[in-house]
Amino acid sequence: MASATYPFKVTGSVEGAGIPVGDTTVADGSGGRSEHAVAVICRRSYVRGVTSIFEVLAVPTRRDILDLLRGGPRSVGDLTEALGVSQPVVSKHLRVLREAGFVGYRVDAQRRWYELRAEPLAELDAWLAPYRWMWEDRLDRLGDRLDDMREEEENR
Repeated sequence: MASATYPFKVTGSVEGAGIPVGDTTVADGSGGRSEHAVAVICRRSYVRGVTSIFEVLAVPTRRDILDLLRGGPRSVGDLTEALGVSQPVVSKHLRVLREAGFVGYRVDAQRRWYELRAEPLAELDAWLAPYRWMWEDRLDRLGDRLDDMREEEENR
């Protein structure tokens, strides 16, 4: 694989970090071509392998599993029954949730008891905190309007 050069100091090895290097050239506006670390990090083949927290939570069945686990540890059989889907489907979603760090499990004889892990959710909450102002005020106004509408309806 070709050695990449960058217009700034790169510490460590890009190849050693598991980020593919190769055709990392991008147009630099001068008519020539130059290499940039962003082109290496954002290559489609690299991005395709990254599952974001949002991709994990985008699937309704996974969110339903997390909701069920809020009540405490549950077995795959319990989750299958509560969700009304097959055991292989539940197992597939549990594997994704486990690999993303949302759930953990403990083995008890022949059963695995899955439980919610709060750490990834706390990280997501911390990341969203600076953006809350964007919707909190709107939700407060919506709540006030709905209360006003209810009062108007009751006074008729």
